[in-house]
Amino acid sequence: MRIGFDAKRAFQNNTGLGHYSRTLLSSLATYFPQHEYFLFAPKITNRFCTDDFSNMHPVSPQKFPEKIFPSLWRSNWVTKDLLKNKIALYHGLSHEIPVGITSTGIRSVVTIHDLIFERYPRQHHKIDVLIYRKKFRYACIHADKVIAVSLQTKQDLMNFYHVPEEKISVCYQSCNPRFGQTISDTEKERIRELYKLPRQFFLSVGSIIERKNLLIVCKAIQRLKNKIAIPLVVIGQGGKYKHAVQQFIREHKLEKEIIFLSDSAVAKASEGFNNSADFPAIYQLATAMIYPSVFEGFGIPVLEALWSRLPVITSNVSCMPETGGDAALYVSPYDYEDLADKMETIATDSTVAQQMKEKGWSHAQQFTQQKCAVAVMDVYNQLLL
Repeated sequence: MRIGFDAKRAFQNNTGLGHYSRTLLSSLATYFPQHEYFLFAPKITNRFCTDDFSNMHPVSPQKFPEKIFPSLWRSNWVTKDLLKNKIALYHGLSHEIPVGITSTGIRSVVTIHDLIFERYPRQHHKIDVLIYRKKFRYACIHADKVIAVSLQTKQDLMNFYHVPEEKISVCYQSCNPRFGQTISDTEKERIRELYKLPRQFFLSVGSIIERKNLLIVCKAIQRLKNKIAIPLVVIGQGGKYKHAVQQFIREHKLEKEIIFLSDSAVAKASEGFNNSADFPAIYQLATAMIYPSVFEGFGIPVLEALWSRLPVITSNVSCMPETGGDAALYVSPYDYEDLADKMETIATDSTVAQQMKEKGWSHAQQFTQQKCAVAVMDVYNQLLL
């Protein structure tokens, strides 16, 4: 089978959509080597190396006008290249499929990660909401099958866009297998020294936006300040909301307790940080992952932490109980006092922490690369067999 993918995020995105694309593509190529995988992307970068996969074929625009207008090529004109490469099925990995693909006879699948912009439109620019809505709706109407990454997203698709339930398949995602590998003490100490990480620290990973709720974590750190001296290390970038968080930090003199690692000169200059290769070691050095997000499509940092045998505290809403199962501790995303109490418990009770590590590893086995690849391949086979 010759399968095509919208691989823009695989080559250009270093957050959730990029991680999903790279992990799924690698998993499919590994566990179903009999197929040929064509990665259609406006720009091929070294963010995703395909050299290890003989059945993986990157394709980018090469001629005028496609090369001058790569976004138009991706959203419209790529159908010509799909036909040229005799693609049997096309998978839009991040919410959209090319306009007009139905007229080519090529079957199509689209992955919808979340409809957060529909739930929280005020947290997005108005024009972005209109663009997203148009693209998402088009994909849901014209794709032959829709993949939702969680039951929460499936329910949102049915509620907001009235997608028929039988058209939706829930296929959970996996994460980079390196998170499940035990990093050597020598390597961990190298990473600790490189980034000047403290001996103990809580970890927060994700874009610094209102929905991710970093301010609540900072309030919990303030509450704990005189009880346990464990700082928070933050990995992620942000804008207006980040400034509000930093204002709170300054007002409460928490500069030493909150470390914005992504802003450090060494992180900015480090290839291992920018391509996330150093993240598994950072996770395994941490005391706990703190992820009280108000809403997610899946919550990949939670899964990365479970694979890393890192205790997780996350929110009790949205899809987070799906991802965390019985392995995480749950809090209301608005209750910083409860969050602080649970952070203190993990930091001071080694028995609880160890039990969480073991439960986390066990629960993570539901999200192996192979299981996730099999689920997606089953969707393909429903359309072509």
